[in-house]
Amino acid sequence: MKIKFSKKFVKRFESASLLIRRNFESNLEIFISDKFNQTLNNHALNGKYIGYRSINITGDWRALFKDDGNVVLFITLGKHSQLYK
Repeated sequence: MKIKFSKKFVKRFESASLLIRRNFESNLEIFISDKFNQTLNNHALNGKYIGYRSINITGDWRALFKDDGNVVLFITLGKHSQLYK
């Protein structure tokens, strides 16, 4: 599995707090070894994000991605309320 990050994701990641960045890195390690680990709450999205999936970073922060089976592209990162307006 190849992991890529969109420019938008990188920008949001770099502006996030150290706690969020560390939690994402930790959860990314879990994701790489087991995409559907219960800790991640990996689930499909609806509405404007149909075709995308989300994993939990903290109780309120999510990372959204698209997985075509070979490449996982993380598209954005943010609080639940920011992403799902």
